[in-house]
Amino acid sequence: MRQEYHSRLLLELVQQRIAHGVQRQLIADAQRAEALLATLEPTKTYGYDFIATGVCGVRDFNAGVEVLPGVAWSSDLLLLIEDLSDAADIPAESVGQPVHTVDELCKMHNISTKTVSRWRRQGLVSRKFIFDGHRKRLGFLRSSVEAFIKANPEKVSRGERFSHMSEQDRDEILEVARRFASYGFTPSEVARRIAREINRSAETIRYTIRDYDREHPDKAIFPDKSAPLSDATKQQIAAYHAEGKSMGWLVRRFERSTSTIHRVINEQRARAIMELSLDFVDSLEFHGRDAERIIRAPLPQPETPPRRIKAPVGLPGYMAALYEMPLLTREQEYHLFRKYNYLKFRAGELRRGLKVGQPLSRLMEQIEALHAEAVATKNQIVQSNLRLVVSIAKRHLKSQEDFFQLISDGNMSLIRACEKFDYTRGNKFSTYASWSIIKNYGRTIPGEFKYRDRFRTAAEEIFLAAPDERADWYNQVAEQRQLEIQVGAMLHHLDDREQQIIIRRFGLNHKEEPLTLQQVGVLMGVTKERVRQIEVRALNKLKEVAALERIERPEAG
Repeated sequence: MRQEYHSRLLLELVQQRIAHGVQRQLIADAQRAEALLATLEPTKTYGYDFIATGVCGVRDFNAGVEVLPGVAWSSDLLLLIEDLSDAADIPAESVGQPVHTVDELCKMHNISTKTVSRWRRQGLVSRKFIFDGHRKRLGFLRSSVEAFIKANPEKVSRGERFSHMSEQDRDEILEVARRFASYGFTPSEVARRIAREINRSAETIRYTIRDYDREHPDKAIFPDKSAPLSDATKQQIAAYHAEGKSMGWLVRRFERSTSTIHRVINEQRARAIMELSLDFVDSLEFHGRDAERIIRAPLPQPETPPRRIKAPVGLPGYMAALYEMPLLTREQEYHLFRKYNYLKFRAGELRRGLKVGQPLSRLMEQIEALHAEAVATKNQIVQSNLRLVVSIAKRHLKSQEDFFQLISDGNMSLIRACEKFDYTRGNKFSTYASWSIIKNYGRTIPGEFKYRDRFRTAAEEIFLAAPDERADWYNQVAEQRQLEIQVGAMLHHLDDREQQIIIRRFGLNHKEEPLTLQQVGVLMGVTKERVRQIEVRALNKLKEVAALERIERPEAG
């Protein structure tokens, strides 16, 4: 028997009726209690004698005095009906009308068990019945269900929106919720927006998000403010900050204090610094007293300006510009390589004093500035030797090969050679770089194009479906511009999330290198598998658009 009665007198009455009553009497008491329940008004007060008379059919003159509001008596009568029916041991098939179980009621009205529980608290009468000859379970008379629906049409209509959802529906809700959360909306705002979009109750959305966050605290859409931040969440905060999100936006989005957000950003910044590649070729010059002044001095200029070499006729702008960059003299080459390695040496020395848990902003700024200067110095060396890549690539060009792909591969070899070159031995860098580029071509060219034909990616299939009938490779620059225009137009057929994933995965904004699935997932707050699924879907859309609009590679003019 339930003990949560508001009225002590009514609890005693139920105990007496169960102790001395027979099945028929208990069923009659429950029926009278249900009829009385329909007449009570929540805000009006009633005395115990009125309630007891309504349940038993006769007045108890010896009963004490107890006055409660209608809402309390309604709650007690629901308990009374369930307790009396439990004691009566009523077979479901003997009632004379259909009896619905909880599962059947859920299916009939497309609602969840939580909604059924809420309806019971709001006045839906439930009883205990014996099903299948032995098992006692909760049941609902059809007449009770119909009466509740008739009396509460708005509650029923709203409750039906708390329907069971498939895994796909749940994933879609969570995905949209994460996107809205990334815009800085609060949990309540997210729930209301999604509810309007998919015609479900806002409470259903809140429950779905809340349950997911409890089960996946490391990937929570709205992390627990009292719980420690996971590594994934910290990476997400740093990624949003790098994208230019304001401090106020980050505070609202992750519901943490400004000092916490600052601490996370600095910690992630320190971790990124610890992962910088600062390998260098050591030299005794680095440890001298005047090393800083001598090594970081301006680039020495030759006594006579170098003779400018005229670019061959017909070269596209990219390659013609290479001939405007003067070649380095031996002295300049030595100076730049010494500076490049010294800057990494100095950055590494400072990094030894960096503590990830308590990073100093000024120290991080110094390390980052040295690393940035080292990268700029390396780029200066590379740019001055790009003509070397072109000349070697031309010697390895075959009719079926992509010249620009050879240039790209050669540039990567040149960069790696720059990073590993030991300038202290006195050798010319061009000799070492040529050997490195040729060695790489010898390793990659024989099987590269055969492999490409067999394992062409989905992105390539979109744009390379048409036959390549170009007269020569110089016109590829113009064609590339045309392709970029076409790609931009095609991206408008994707939604915002699909566009962002395609742009980041393939580096289409020209501001950053293509990102991995994991990196995109961190930026967008989803798993890398989900990024892969959306990418496949977006690429399929682009294929359809390309087919419908008959997008082809432009012919050479």
